[in-house]
Amino acid sequence: MAALPEMAKKLLMGKNFATVATLMQDGSPSASVVWVDTDGEHVIFNTAEGRVKPKSMRRDGRVAIAVFDHENPYRQAMIRGKVVSMETKGADAHIDKMAKKYMGVDSYPYRKPGEARIIVKIKPERVGLMGE
Repeated sequence: MAALPEMAKKLLMGKNFATVATLMQDGSPSASVVWVDTDGEHVIFNTAEGRVKPKSMRRDGRVAIAVFDHENPYRQAMIRGKVVSMETKGADAHIDKMAKKYMGVDSYPYRKPGEARIIVKIKPERVGLMGE
């Protein structure tokens, strides 16, 4: 496991978007933009059941994440790692926390009826930084 450098932690804690790449069943990559978070050790993001990301990550837990500083996109962290957990417990509260961070609202406004949210934790294996 690679420790998250301070710059990577700051980018993950900030109001910065990230791109998460997973592997499809045929081995091709799939990338999507997500809101990110960290507990200081893992990269954390939130998704929903039925989407491509959880299906792909259950089959192959390898991911790549690029997070960019919204004020200076040349300052970034590129993280490769593996999924260590995908849990529904606390996921609704977490997406509300992310909505507050990114949108300034108390509740995630795009929640669909019956939607099951998932908190994904990624253990970093390699971390590259640009623009330190």
